[in-house]
Amino acid sequence: MSRRYDQKTNTFTPDGRLKQVEYAIEAINQTGSALGVLTNEGMILATEKQEVSHLLEHSKHSEKIYPIDRHIFSVVSGHTADANILINYAREAAANHRYQFQDNIGLEELIINICDYKQNKTQVGGQRPFGTAFLFAGYDKKNGFQLFSTDPSGNYAGWKATAIGKNNLAANSYLKQDYKENLTLEQGLDIAIKALVKTMDTSSPQPSKIEIVVISQQGKEVKSKSYNEKEVLSLLQKNGFSNEQMQQE
Repeated sequence: MSRRYDQKTNTFTPDGRLKQVEYAIEAINQTGSALGVLTNEGMILATEKQEVSHLLEHSKHSEKIYPIDRHIFSVVSGHTADANILINYAREAAANHRYQFQDNIGLEELIINICDYKQNKTQVGGQRPFGTAFLFAGYDKKNGFQLFSTDPSGNYAGWKATAIGKNNLAANSYLKQDYKENLTLEQGLDIAIKALVKTMDTSSPQPSKIEIVVISQQGKEVKSKSYNEKEVLSLLQKNGFSNEQMQQE
């Protein structure tokens, strides 16, 4: 009987569920994890890189962490092709706001805009939900640094720390237990790397498979810093993770 309700995106089951949305969320939970941590000095975004063939030409750009505007960044979990559509949509919305008002778009305003677009895909026949979830981190004059998550249904929520993607329950359990108010950036990095490793299928994580971006305010500008493999390795060693596997390779 359930097959009657998963053929179209806009057909509800008798208990009020949209099967296609649930399938999209489940697809995200099978892909690499990503997390964000809010500190009193800025934001931390961290993610597990996709494992690809060594024959593939490496991109010079981030695989999963994207700049949206000069004050907003995002990290994606799920299908990259779907994510690219939403990233471009978000960038266009931010650029249009600046052109019209000569000011940066507020982070939550942008999130609402994106979620309205995503939610529309659950209402129109012949389309499907986006198989991707996002964490958006950014800064605005009114609310300071903020962290939001969005999912394929069009729901969004604000967080101090959260994880999405594969094994996110383990990471979120750790964050819930160890996150404290007014963390320094250094403390936030320690928590982020420990939470991320909990989602990975190894006790010896390789720096090449971890991506970290720190977002902070310097004067009136929002700056980002991407950690290289040497810096990630140092962070792993500081927090007691072995790098034997990497040394063998």
